[in-house]
Amino acid sequence: MLTPGQLRAARALLGMDQRTLAARAGVSLPTIQRMEASTGFVRGVVDSLTKVVAALEREGVELIGENGVSSGGGRGVRLRDPSLSALRADSLTSTDGSEAQR
Repeated sequence: MLTPGQLRAARALLGMDQRTLAARAGVSLPTIQRMEASTGFVRGVVDSLTKVVAALEREGVELIGENGVSSGGGRGVRLRDPSLSALRADSLTSTDGSEAQR
């Protein structure tokens, strides 16, 4: 499943605007706009979504699912679970509120 954030991030990694992605995927600009405006997971016609994913993959993007492993190596970006980020931030602050040494 693809999230709107993944779709926007994939475009950003490629330096691609919505219009260019739409053209390369063979879908309309409003289709890309609707996909990126979705909540939760990208919603749309399965054929359109398949075309968009295929276009991103042709350009070199590897979409990694939740808890998935990157098979191609190379560089990547992944968001951690927000609760883990909060735990890490708490561990970097000492009991008196000052930042701990890193």
